[in-house]
Amino acid sequence: MLTVKEKLRRLWRAFAGGGRDAESARLGAAGERAAEEHLRANGLRVLARNWRNPRDEREEIDLVCEERAGPGDRGPTLVFVEVKARAAGARVSGYHAVDIRKKAVLLRACRAYLKAMRRPAPHLRFDIVEVAHGADAAQLAAMRAMRLDPALASMRGERQVWHYRNVPLFPDHSTHRHARRA
Repeated sequence: MLTVKEKLRRLWRAFAGGGRDAESARLGAAGERAAEEHLRANGLRVLARNWRNPRDEREEIDLVCEERAGPGDRGPTLVFVEVKARAAGARVSGYHAVDIRKKAVLLRACRAYLKAMRRPAPHLRFDIVEVAHGADAAQLAAMRAMRLDPALASMRGERQVWHYRNVPLFPDHSTHRHARRA
């Protein structure tokens, strides 16, 4: 028997989907799988998928990963990943779809995840992975011809995967450093 709270959660999830139809949900899930394959191929270990803040179900992190410590690092880097699946040639890229409002929601979710951790991570990073579905032969050939670093771009079937590392999100404790204002 479902509790009233669980019934409300399910109702909220159905409503908060923004009217996504089954096809867009399927493409989104395929995009997340392609992103996860890309990240694993580049040495990241997936710790969580579609993690939701227990206090606010609207706050979700698509993937939480760990990157091993590099030379001179004090420990591994905890990587929060937002995956944006788009049709190839979409007017707005997945990178630009993560606007200031979305970043505010993601920051709250990341802080909730960090608060739930037993030991704080020595390094934090926020990445965006854009997956373009349905790339045509010319787009795929152009991507191959660019000979990009496989850590930044790859092909997963007929999907183009673009990995934007270290996108500014965290005011402190991230792997990127900004000059402090006086």
